[in-house]
Amino acid sequence: MLGFLKALILLPIALLVVLLAVANRGPTVLSFDPFSKGQPELSITLPLFALILGSVALGVLLGGIGSWLAAGRQRRERRMSAREINRLKAEADRLRTTIVQNRPGLPSAPGASS
Repeated sequence: MLGFLKALILLPIALLVVLLAVANRGPTVLSFDPFSKGQPELSITLPLFALILGSVALGVLLGGIGSWLAAGRQRRERRMSAREINRLKAEADRLRTTIVQNRPGLPSAPGASS
């Protein structure tokens, strides 16, 4: 079912990307020198679809990096909480063992019968 839903979403997107590439094959000059007159030295000629898809890919990459950096605080808090939980579990087990050793008539685990 999940594969069908992926195909249902990704196939139209792939079709649109192919149509975009076929419709925008003309060469486009991308200049990195805004002050030059005529043919700029720092320029590259590529198809328009490559420029569009490259811009989208760069935006997705930068957005992913930004969201990963923004979630750093939550990841740190989650790690600290996991360490605290493990520490408290170990302490509870240690105390339970101590109680059972000092009072042999008590059950070894909560809810267990003797």
